[in-house]
Amino acid sequence: MSFNKVILVGNVGKDPEIRRFENNIKASFSLATSETYTPKGGDRVTQTEWHNIVAWRRLAELAENYIRKGSQILVEGKLRYRSYDDRDGNKRYIVEVEADVIQLLGRKPDSPNQQGQGYQGNSQGYQNNSQGYQGGGAPSQSSSPMAGEGPDEDLSARDTADDLPF
Repeated sequence: MSFNKVILVGNVGKDPEIRRFENNIKASFSLATSETYTPKGGDRVTQTEWHNIVAWRRLAELAENYIRKGSQILVEGKLRYRSYDDRDGNKRYIVEVEADVIQLLGRKPDSPNQQGQGYQGNSQGYQNNSQGYQGGGAPSQSSSPMAGEGPDEDLSARDTADDLPF
C-alpha cells in the first residue's frame, strides 16, 4: 500500500495564474509556509518554504474568484513531480501539489468586487468529488462545503484510528 497526501496551511504568494483549455481550467499559484524557532542562545529565526500549487476545474474557479496574494488557505493534495526541457534544451524538474481540497481561512477579502460572492471565512471548503466524472474522464468538483459533510461537523474527526492502514 502507498500513500501520497500533503496538507499545507499558508499564505498565497501571488495571485493565481489561470489557464483555460477547451474543456478545462487550471490555476497555478505559490503558497508560503513558515516555521519560526529560536536556536539555543540565538535570535529568533523564521524559515519560509515555497510550494507550487495546481488546481483544476472547480478548485481553479475558486482560486480565480476568491484567492489573492496574501490569502491564508489550507490545501490538501498530492505531490506531483514532472520535468520539461527549457528554451536552452536543459531538463528542468518541478514539484507541485495537485490540490484535492482548498479551504479559505483568515479574513474576508478587501477587494469590493469580491464582496457578496459567498465567501464564508474559514468554513468554506471545496474538494474533488471522487464519485462523479465529467467529460474526458476528469473528476468533477463539488461546490458544497467539504462535499458530503455537514457544515458543523468536526473535520478533524474524519480520520479515525480504525481507518489507518497499520
